[in-house]
Amino acid sequence: MLTGKSKNIALIILAAGESSRMQQPKQLLPWGKTTLLGHAINVARRSDAKHVYTVLGANALAIQQKIDLSNTHCIFNPDWKKGIGASIASAAQFLLESETDYDALLFTLCDQPLINAEYLNGMIKAYRNGDKNIIATAYEHGNGVPVLFHKKFIGELLTLDGDSGAKDIIAKNSEEVRTIAPHGKQIDLDTYGEYQHLKNQTNL
Repeated sequence: MLTGKSKNIALIILAAGESSRMQQPKQLLPWGKTTLLGHAINVARRSDAKHVYTVLGANALAIQQKIDLSNTHCIFNPDWKKGIGASIASAAQFLLESETDYDALLFTLCDQPLINAEYLNGMIKAYRNGDKNIIATAYEHGNGVPVLFHKKFIGELLTLDGDSGAKDIIAKNSEEVRTIAPHGKQIDLDTYGEYQHLKNQTNL
């Protein structure tokens, strides 16, 4: 168990994918008064995380032109075609080289619009008040994002590559993991039909 955990959480929004199944940049799809990515940034800023970063890759220029990114620090992942693992690694590399004061890394997605600040704060609270160094979202077939890692895992995060993300790190460090039940908030949007259905359900 690690003691003396600080309150400095670096929250990283993973938004580098090309949305191939959506056939348009999902980051720019309308959500409420903003976009899916704009909403994710607003949620992140309302959370207790001290720092907010956004990893961009595909369509980065269009996203930067159309979304207000002044409330987040952007990290460009040139290897976005390799999958979400490469985006996690690029964020870890940036933080490793920066002078940012952080104790843990909290990764979220831009296409899970039901994840709110209260949920993220629950993960942060579970980390600060408990003896586990990985706080993961529980899924039916394993654990995943949003997920929080103590910075001691940054070396492993740097090695990630591909579409499986950090699932292998979570699995092989199971004794370090506490899971949080998302109660439906984990829904992610991969197709336009899924997006339209959830948008209609939430009356947005």
